[in-house]
Amino acid sequence: MLNVEFTYSAGLSSQLRPDDRPDVVFSGRSNVGKSSLINKLCNRKSLARVSSKPGKTATINFFDGRDFNLVDLPGYGYAKVSKAEKLRWAELVEGYFAAGRDIALVVQIIDMRHKPTADDMDMIRFLYDSGIPFIIVMTKSDKLNKSEYQAQLEQISAMMAEFDNTGLYPFSALNGSGAEAIESAIRSAVGK
Repeated sequence: MLNVEFTYSAGLSSQLRPDDRPDVVFSGRSNVGKSSLINKLCNRKSLARVSSKPGKTATINFFDGRDFNLVDLPGYGYAKVSKAEKLRWAELVEGYFAAGRDIALVVQIIDMRHKPTADDMDMIRFLYDSGIPFIIVMTKSDKLNKSEYQAQLEQISAMMAEFDNTGLYPFSALNGSGAEAIESAIRSAVGK
């Protein structure tokens, strides 16, 4: 279990505070189960707010994990927000990645029930091309039966083959399966 406490939110890249500790970043599209994953890894019910409305998290939220920062990026790919809001999100996230921070690991989250979206693939390509270490967590794995699970795992594995042995982690917020392996990948990335 990760032990973290909320520190601050940044709505603009100018609000990012310098920090020399490594960052573990959570990234994914709106409504993919990012908050549920963070809450399960930290064994807290509402550390990261779970919203029934996609596109609700419009800030980068920072959590203090003593030796590292847990960084929750706003979800991407939600159509029902204004163009100005989308531009602000883009400036914020691009500003974060351009800030020269020590990014130990990006936990890139996709929905296991579906093929990764174009936005997912853009983000994965950006991380890969930038040399930023990342793993892929596939949420909502409990919503698939055994044969669907296997078929989706094979399809997503094939799509990720070009990214040199990227770790794939099926995860269920319902029963917690996959949480230990994800936590272990995070601890290994931050040297703990």
